[in-house]
Amino acid sequence: MNTKPQKNSIDEIDFKELSKSCKTQEDLSALTKQFMKQMIEGMLQAELEEHINENGNTSKNGTYPKTVRSDAGELRLDIPRDRKSQFQPQLVPKGKTTISGIDDKIISMYARGMSLRDIEKQVLEMYDVEMSDTLIGRIIDKITPQITAWQNRTLEAIYPIVYMDAMVFKIKDDNGFYKNRALHFAIGINLEGRKELLGMWLTDNEGAKFWLSIVTELKNRGVEDILIASVDGLKGFPEAINSVFPQTIVQRCIIHQIRYSLKYVGSKYQKEFMSDLKLVYKAPTKEAAEDALLDLESKWGGKYPMVINSWTNNWVELSAYFEYAEPIRRIIYTTNTVEGFNRQVRKITKSKGGFSNDEALYKLVFLIYRDISKKWEKSISNWAEIISQLSIHFQERLEGKVR
Repeated sequence: MNTKPQKNSIDEIDFKELSKSCKTQEDLSALTKQFMKQMIEGMLQAELEEHINENGNTSKNGTYPKTVRSDAGELRLDIPRDRKSQFQPQLVPKGKTTISGIDDKIISMYARGMSLRDIEKQVLEMYDVEMSDTLIGRIIDKITPQITAWQNRTLEAIYPIVYMDAMVFKIKDDNGFYKNRALHFAIGINLEGRKELLGMWLTDNEGAKFWLSIVTELKNRGVEDILIASVDGLKGFPEAINSVFPQTIVQRCIIHQIRYSLKYVGSKYQKEFMSDLKLVYKAPTKEAAEDALLDLESKWGGKYPMVINSWTNNWVELSAYFEYAEPIRRIIYTTNTVEGFNRQVRKITKSKGGFSNDEALYKLVFLIYRDISKKWEKSISNWAEIISQLSIHFQERLEGKVR
């Protein structure tokens, strides 16, 4: 007889380890059912705790079994009860044998940027169920183990392209003041051409040490090679990634470089300056681009030395894309792929103003990503041509890896 104690809390189950053993669709379905059972039971416990806090004249009194039907199949739930038998579960009412999916809808509403109080009103209108914002907050908190498992999941061995970028959010510190913090994202394109958010990390100060910890984490999670990294001039990133992945080509985002340049060019000269600058970044070859850069320096170097120095000092990373044909150039010379993701995140988070803590930001961005990623199931445009060209440029590293 197995006497090993059973885990009965969602926070105690290591879904990361369980997911590693999933080899078939049946395994995944079983894991999904187990996760849903634990999540619903956790929500019911939150309901009971809310009931006890409000009434104060009762206490927990174990559980009783109940079988219900859900989207994940039949679930055998342990329904909590109180000593005075006053507790009436709202998510799984007595006599009801079908889960309505209120929890999923609550989380979905939160992912669309709704406040807890707005969700409270919406649930009341939709289901005629009164749920306090405290209870709704506890329901949303149940995704925290998902975030932890996702952030620590095993990654693929090779990502032909990885984009790095950051967004700034206001987060309340321990003293109650809101301060700006940068949330960094890494989006990879795998060998099948599908986008994947590899992770997200908060920091106050980026630098070589910070980036070394990130790329080391990616390696520890299974990444063996990154062919090209497209970044927004992240301080210390090239040195960090090349210390872990020495063969990775770093391409600095041209669009960000142009924006930086125009910040220091007088408005009356911007049109003329851009006309000359286009001859650099739109040149057909690296040699032609370098000739155009010399002309740019000759004409504008005296007036805007800081701008010209920014191009010449970072030329190795700014010019990497010239080694490739147009299909590859188009997707690596800018971080637009990750910026598109940023725009969708900002669209929802802009109404928040600030976040109470790091976890609140992580939860919302993770839920937004979960919705966005549904559109990432297909390969990016023109991937067949891109991967065939990459297979020539990186023949030894991709040999036998591309289907």
